[in-house]
Amino acid sequence: MQLNRIRVSEEVDQRLRSLKGKTGLTPNLLCRIGFCLSLREPAIPSSKDYDEGSAREFNRYTLTGQWDALFIALLTERCFQDGLPLPNSLEDQFMAHLNRGVLLLFQRMKHLSDLNRLIEEANK
Repeated sequence: MQLNRIRVSEEVDQRLRSLKGKTGLTPNLLCRIGFCLSLREPAIPSSKDYDEGSAREFNRYTLTGQWDALFIALLTERCFQDGLPLPNSLEDQFMAHLNRGVLLLFQRMKHLSDLNRLIEEANK
């Protein structure tokens, strides 16, 4: 996957700012959590639903950190399960899951204490 510079939608950028203020978590951590939330959703996201109009741009390694290979492996497995062509769909799906995930996280996390509930849900 060649995607190195990641630009999120304007709405996602606003949600990241709000979540950071409510939780104190950095945007890269919020993006990681959101990405995983999106992977759990049954519907296939479309990157066309999210514009890249935001001024906020991330380096992929900043988002994924030392777990980059794990995130790409999870995404590859999800694309395989969804019947999407590999490796052609990886970049598009990475962007779609990232954007959708932050929006899902914004709906479910109003305070840092909500993170514990999300972890408990994931363990079920």
